[in-house]
Amino acid sequence: MEEKYGTFQKAGLFAGIAAAFIIFFFFDFGPQNKNAQIVAAVAALMSIWWITEALPLSVTSLVPLILFPLTGSLNANAVSQAYMNSTILLFVGGFIIAIALEKWNLHKRIAINMIYFFGSSPAKLVFGFMAASFFISMWISNTATTLMVLPIGLAILYKIDEELGVDRTGKFAAALLLGIAYGASIGGMATLIGTPPNLVFVRIFKISFPDKPAVMFLEWMKFALPISLLMLMITWAVLTKIVFRSKNKVAINKEIIKAEKEKLGKMSFEEKTVAVVFFITSMLWIFRSDMDLQLIVIPGWSNIFPKSDFIDDGTVAMTMAFIMFLIPSKSKNSGNRFVLGAETIGKIPWDIVLLFGGGFAIAEGFISSGLSKLIGQQLAGYSGFHPLILLLIICFVVTGLSELTSNTATAQIILPIIASLSIEMKMDPFLLMIPATLAASFGFMLPVGTPPNAIVFSSKRIKVFDMVRTGIIVDLLSVVVIAVYMYLYFR
Repeated sequence: MEEKYGTFQKAGLFAGIAAAFIIFFFFDFGPQNKNAQIVAAVAALMSIWWITEALPLSVTSLVPLILFPLTGSLNANAVSQAYMNSTILLFVGGFIIAIALEKWNLHKRIAINMIYFFGSSPAKLVFGFMAASFFISMWISNTATTLMVLPIGLAILYKIDEELGVDRTGKFAAALLLGIAYGASIGGMATLIGTPPNLVFVRIFKISFPDKPAVMFLEWMKFALPISLLMLMITWAVLTKIVFRSKNKVAINKEIIKAEKEKLGKMSFEEKTVAVVFFITSMLWIFRSDMDLQLIVIPGWSNIFPKSDFIDDGTVAMTMAFIMFLIPSKSKNSGNRFVLGAETIGKIPWDIVLLFGGGFAIAEGFISSGLSKLIGQQLAGYSGFHPLILLLIICFVVTGLSELTSNTATAQIILPIIASLSIEMKMDPFLLMIPATLAASFGFMLPVGTPPNAIVFSSKRIKVFDMVRTGIIVDLLSVVVIAVYMYLYFR
């Protein structure tokens, strides 16, 4: 079924063209900054098209491949390289591993066991589902996580409805379903592969600061995992203790959850294989480089190779994904001779890969044309702001944008500008860029804010008002928590 192309999209299509036209013909960047003016026009065009979805996000992402070479601002080879690099391969390899998790139902086993472990009272059960969504989303996309966990939640809800009645379980159902969506979005913050904005940050940081060491998997987890766990607890408290606090004690029969667990049966050979590969991949990411524990330094495994700096997290992801195409399958019903088959490649979200590429091409244009420096100079006036105030403003703006457009597109638009700002203000780029990246993963007020929101809203067990009143509290708290935490961490 073809999606409806509405007035908003039509207006966005013409607004993007008009903005590019005005910047190119009526703004004066100076004769020495002609390429910067072209890149600014293209960036305005793409930003408006991304925000309004005038064209599919992936289609808009192709614009630099056409306009940069034709206008002479960046050659075709340089633009093309932005669409396939190690960061993108990290995403592709991670997604192939996620497909294996889903194909052999390991995700469901992880979720059910976590839910069973946390207990059966309403608040504990909500936390169990949030924890399951959180953990799975650390390793695979929050959209896939929500699609995996939601059916388990609905199955348990239907059985509880039969025992207690829909009237008594309304608040619990809303808290549970929103918990699944929010848990998935928050969990994605914790690892580099958890959500696209994190990978956008890695690549744009590398483009903007080529002389600085690349951000590694473990390095990201050191600051992102604690803050994501903190936000998980805060969000759970908002859901169960504030917004959907129920005076009626709802007793949930633990046998309902136990029955869902027993349906899984014993682990198959393929499921065990994927679990082992999943575990080894995580360890390889975490222990790839030297780990300084102050008292001792644990050497990274990459040191055994003659050129350890040639290896990165993308190498690990692609290696472990490749291995699963070599391990024979013992299942007669899988339709494949191996744990993963050729159809896996078609399941990779190539539209997201193109979206990454388009943003990276824009970032490359910002740097090579000098536009990045020009923007930074214009924003230098904010240097009088206290860093914490500046962080609060950035997080608030980014969170607001992510309510209206793709969090990946938001990161693609904002991060090159913030990188320029940090250069001109002579600030640690981590201090400004990482909070903006994390803030892009929030957007809890509206069904269109994030894919997990839309997925749980489609269950028809949540009202828009319930999502808005919960989301606005979580959004505002997240802005404060991220800004303060990151200010203290990088001060």
